[in-house]
Amino acid sequence: MQMILGPTSGDLDDDAVAAAYPWPEEGPWVRAMMVTTLDGAAAGPDGTSDSISSSVDKAVFDAVRRFADAVVVGAGTIRAEGYGAMRAKPADVGRRTAAGQAAAPVIAIVSGSLDLPWESELFTGSTQRPVVLTGSGAPTSARDTASQHCDLVVAPEERVTPSFVVDTLVARGLRRIVCEGGPSLLERFVAEGRLDEADITVSPVFAGLTERAGGAQDAVRHFDLAHVIHAEGFLMNRYLAPGGGR
Repeated sequence: MQMILGPTSGDLDDDAVAAAYPWPEEGPWVRAMMVTTLDGAAAGPDGTSDSISSSVDKAVFDAVRRFADAVVVGAGTIRAEGYGAMRAKPADVGRRTAAGQAAAPVIAIVSGSLDLPWESELFTGSTQRPVVLTGSGAPTSARDTASQHCDLVVAPEERVTPSFVVDTLVARGLRRIVCEGGPSLLERFVAEGRLDEADITVSPVFAGLTERAGGAQDAVRHFDLAHVIHAEGFLMNRYLAPGGGR
């Protein structure tokens, strides 16, 4: 794996990859992580990102998550990708603890219906109890079930907004936030101006899917290219919101 554009150059080991995605010392910071194909698909024909990803992309994926406080994911992506438990990694516990972080990131799920795989390892085996954020219209029975498996947070509005997600997590001391999608959730973060960084892998494949990743926005929003890492035909790109530059 090599950085071909950015603050350094040459081969990167695991620690160097993590260092290529620094977190600011203060304040909340929201970074998006996703993979896309040459024809703009966020998933392959099997409906998951696995079929358009690779081991090198997953290494960057792990690096982006490595020292996060929270990982935000939409319920549809949780179901489609089959998320497993988010457990502490022994190699990182010491550094996380020294920085005042929990042993592992918290998984934070945005769900309107609360139709989630409650018996899966994500809820039964994660190091930290998952957080689920839902809107005011969620059925009472679904809330009761959810509360048995997670820390349930109900928004004052029918739909959970990105600002509500960020503010809720920051209030819990979780300021380093990774948003892993899906595409519609990422678009809402961008539209509200709550995205500071976009870490986008371009997979060297065409998925052959004609459906767009999401609907049109009211205007394009520009991010600045910070670095490009190349490995096995994959390009791992880091973009910062204008004025971010950290």
